Amino acid sequence: MSIRTTVTLDEDVLMRVKDECRIHGSSFRATLNNLVRSGLSKTSGDSPKRTLKITPTAMSPRAGLNMDDIGGLLEYAESELHR
Repeated sequence: MSIRTTVTLDEDVLMRVKDECRIHGSSFRATLNNLVRSGLSKTSGDSPKRTLKITPTAMSPRAGLNMDDIGGLLEYAESELHR
C-alpha cells in the first residue's frame, strides 16, 4: 500500500536524491523510498550498540608526596618542566 503525500526537500537533499536516481537508474519515487528505508533502519537499533567497559583501578597517593605542595606535585608530574 502506498500513500501520496507532499514532502518539502532542501535543495541539497533534492540534488543528492537525483544523483542517486541517475547512478542506480531508478525512479525518483523508488530512490527516495529506498533512502528513507535505509535511514530508518540505521536508527531503529538494527546495528549492535558499542559498549564502553571501564575497569576500575585502585589508586592511592604516592609515598613522600605532599598534596598541599602544588609546586612539588608539578615537579613530580612534569619533571621540572613547569617552570
